[in-house]
This record gives sequence, structure tokens and C-alpha cells, in this order.
Amino acid sequence: MSFRNLKRLFSRGRQEQSPQPPSAAPAPESQAIRYTGAYGNWAEASKDATGYDSALILEKTRAALLKVKRGEAAYERDSVLFDKIQHSFPVLAGLLRAAAADDLRLCVVDFGGALGSSYFQCRGFLQVLRQIEWLVVEQPAHVACGKEHFASEQLYFHPTVEDCMAKHRPNVILLSGVLQYVAEPYTLLADLLRHRIGHVIIDRTAFLQSDRERLTVQQVPSAIYTASYPAWFFSETQFHAAITSAGYELIADFPGSDDISPEGEKAYFKGFIYALRG
Repeated sequence: MSFRNLKRLFSRGRQEQSPQPPSAAPAPESQAIRYTGAYGNWAEASKDATGYDSALILEKTRAALLKVKRGEAAYERDSVLFDKIQHSFPVLAGLLRAAAADDLRLCVVDFGGALGSSYFQCRGFLQVLRQIEWLVVEQPAHVACGKEHFASEQLYFHPTVEDCMAKHRPNVILLSGVLQYVAEPYTLLADLLRHRIGHVIIDRTAFLQSDRERLTVQQVPSAIYTASYPAWFFSETQFHAAITSAGYELIADFPGSDDISPEGEKAYFKGFIYALRG
């Protein structure tokens, strides 16, 4: 399952690979990501969605990331290829902070990390560290694919966080565009935070300006692949409280790279760096 947030991927990917003149027409509706509905529960939203676990999604992601591995493309995100890496410097700052606090050792639990896209995005900045272990936690099919095609002495694939904890000593949890795509995000968040891993980095997460919560269905452009997912928009107040009440303090927050709202409502995307208190 690639939990990654797909906001504006098709239009941004096309623009960065083949820049368009300022007068170019907007992308047609079939190429625009949309969020529709206001559902009462996950089961209700799932009836109007296809879900994440399509073999097509995995295959397209695998094929794209293999091109990155072979040096044929610079960067992949949700199966879309880019000619230039889009660095998230706040995320890099959080990773380097965690490593600096642990004798230049970095061990990341990348929950919902697909086939290691964030590792390939960040690795150029991290090679100065004494030790790097990047642990992707994913669905079984992704784990099997990752172990076959992408695993290395730095990149690992695990089916659960518990499996990571049994074999490694993580000092960072990375949640990039993932929490809005799970049925019970606060339950998942509490389960992750109970491990008391030193740093938590959250990126590309969706919030409503009204500071309430809404469950929608995200429609993926057919030009990427045909799919739709239940997707949450969060209350930032409630979200922040769930993390700080688990013993973490906010180090920094930063705007997300995405800019899209559900029908009839304003939203924004944001990231956070938290550290365990005491």
C-alpha cells in the first residue's frame, strides 16, 4: 500500500519534467485530484472508494523507483517521476537533529513509506552520518517487493513497527502523507507514540481551516492510475493535542507542499517536528 498523499502530483510532475509556458491551459478535470463527500465513518466512505491495495499501484511504483535506482530519473513520488529531487528541507532538518542527538546515528521508521521513496529523496544529505538505517513499514506485498528490488545495507522493509523494534533501535518516526489514509488515525498515532521513539516528523498532512474534522474520498487522476481512497482532513488543535499528551514537545512546524481543498471548504497542509520530553 502506498499511503503517500497524491496532491497535485500529476500536474507538478509534468511541469517539472516539461515546463509549460505561463499561458498553458489548466489541467483538465480528469487530471485533477479531487476530494468529495463528508462521510460519517470509514466503512461508508470505503463503499465509494476502490482502496489502496491495488496491484497496479504497486507495479507502477516499483517500475518508477527502479528507474531512480538505475539513475534514469532523479526522484519518484507515488509512481510519478521527476527530473529533479524536490527536497523537503524541514524534514531533512528534523532527521539531522535526531542524528545529532544520537552520536550521528539515524534510524528512521518510515511508516507507510511505499518502496522507500523518502529514503531515495533524502539519502544525498544523510551520507555524512555515521550510521543510517531506514526502516519502511508497509503492507506485505510492498515488503516483499521492497526486499527483492530495493533493500540494502541502509534500506530495510518490515511488516510492523514491532518487527522494527525487535531488530533495530529507531530514533525517528516519519509520517509523510499517511495518517489521513488510515481508518483510525488517532489510534494508530497513539500506538506509534507508545514506543517513545525520540523524534516524530510529520509531513504533508491535511487540515481544515475550520479546525474540525472531515472524512472524504480522494479521486486520483486517471492519468496516474485509476483509484480512489477514503481520506481525512484533520483539526490541527486535536491533532497537536494527541501528540503532546503522549509526552512530546513541538520543535517546529512548517507549511506543506500541497495546496488543495475538499469540495466546499478550505484546507491547508502542514508538517511538524516533535521531540520526546525529558
